[in-house]
Amino acid sequence: MPQTPLPRFGIMTAPSQVDYHDVLRVWREADTIPEIEHAWLFDHLMPIGGDPNGPTYEGWTLLSALAAQTRRLRLGLLVTSNRIRPPAMLAKIAATVDIVSDGRLDFGIGAGSRPSHPLARREYEAHGLPFHDTAHAVGSLAEACTVIRRLWTETDPFDFHGTYHRLTGAFGNPKPVQRPHPPILVGGRSAAVLRVAAEHADLWNIPGGDIDDAARRSALLDRYCTEIGRDPASITRSIVLQVSYDQPSITQEAIGRAIDAGFPHIVLGLPAPYPANVAQWVADELITTPAR
Repeated sequence: MPQTPLPRFGIMTAPSQVDYHDVLRVWREADTIPEIEHAWLFDHLMPIGGDPNGPTYEGWTLLSALAAQTRRLRLGLLVTSNRIRPPAMLAKIAATVDIVSDGRLDFGIGAGSRPSHPLARREYEAHGLPFHDTAHAVGSLAEACTVIRRLWTETDPFDFHGTYHRLTGAFGNPKPVQRPHPPILVGGRSAAVLRVAAEHADLWNIPGGDIDDAARRSALLDRYCTEIGRDPASITRSIVLQVSYDQPSITQEAIGRAIDAGFPHIVLGLPAPYPANVAQWVADELITTPAR
């Protein structure tokens, strides 16, 4: 029987409706706490909750700043919207962050905001970005994963002529620190995105909530891996769970259920405002304390 991997815990601080120094405070604290192994931001250009005109920081810029201010945490975005940046530009940005962090990047990517979320949809129009249909978004994501990996690993320039992306003389330099490349995390729950994850992901993340549904999606990912001849166990299962400061037992129970469902990579979403010493509280109340 395969050995169940030990759970690895991280935090997520959505960089919206907060101040940069609030996020920096939490990440610096988390960097000193061994029980917290990874930390994440999201990738939106405008708020998707709270004051629609409130502040939201650009994810990759902020991630690079936090990478320079930390030493141990693995870090990334849950997840980069493939709709926002061309893949060759994204590969360059991500390689830079991996270098700044001395090889601590986990590269999260997804198809982009779902059309049914109006507050997520509006940021594209507000920034002059096209918002294509779902089929286009998923096809573009699959090609982007191929292009990005090639830019990180190939030593000679290449041309790429896909359905959604066309590059001439593409070449990535400098390369990321990690070899052969930073781990690729594909995020999403749709069947179409799961097929992309089966082909390209080292980790797959689902944005939490219904753990029974997450388990069903994970089983579907297993099936897609088997269909293409890939070992399903080669993809680490990751889930985002929202933290309750007032009722930590609810979060503890969710953590236990997620681990039992085969999700050893746990991302704990921290609501803002962040209490003082919140990272230590997470370690004490949620990671080292079993579910009650």
